[in-house]
Amino acid sequence: MKRGLLLVVLAVLAWQLWPLPVPAVSPRPPAVAPVDGDPFAAPVQRDLEHGPRFTVNGIAARALAEYTVSGRVLSATRYRLGRGADLAPVDLALGWGRMSDPRVIDRLDIHQGGRWYFWRYEGAPPLPVDEITRSSANVHLIPANRAVARALRRADAGQRITLRGYLVELRAADGWHWTSSLRRDDSGDGSCELMYVQAVSDG
Repeated sequence: MKRGLLLVVLAVLAWQLWPLPVPAVSPRPPAVAPVDGDPFAAPVQRDLEHGPRFTVNGIAARALAEYTVSGRVLSATRYRLGRGADLAPVDLALGWGRMSDPRVIDRLDIHQGGRWYFWRYEGAPPLPVDEITRSSANVHLIPANRAVARALRRADAGQRITLRGYLVELRAADGWHWTSSLRRDDSGDGSCELMYVQAVSDG
């Protein structure tokens, strides 16, 4: 019995500590400049008509927008299996504005699964439902390098975090594709952001 428990503990530790894959990117797109302002305001997005083109693990990528998001981690999930996990091994559910307030977050049941972010509440919602939608998002994260991958691996619920990089579209030669949302007010299928993360910082 004790041996079985020890094996479970070791497996959990291995899951948590095992390095995240870092996709091969070529050529590396230019760095997105830091943004000044309120760190918990809405994400800053600059759409690109002709964004940088590059490859991620040999898959054609196009930058759709420069993107900086600051907020609180609502939930964090790692993925291991499949093409998506090789490209974006971590999803963070992020909240900004009033969705970064612990008093609001504590009244929501938040979880992730299947590359989705879910929330629910009992009784009256802590915020108007459309504000919850506009002020939070599930973000699929492609680490630009090992330092970024390590920072994403350590990210956990409650942490204040800033991510900087590009929202991207991926298209493989076999027809597979994965495209970021460019809106904050959408929900359901296709509403998650797909982000090539160049920098991670606290707060």
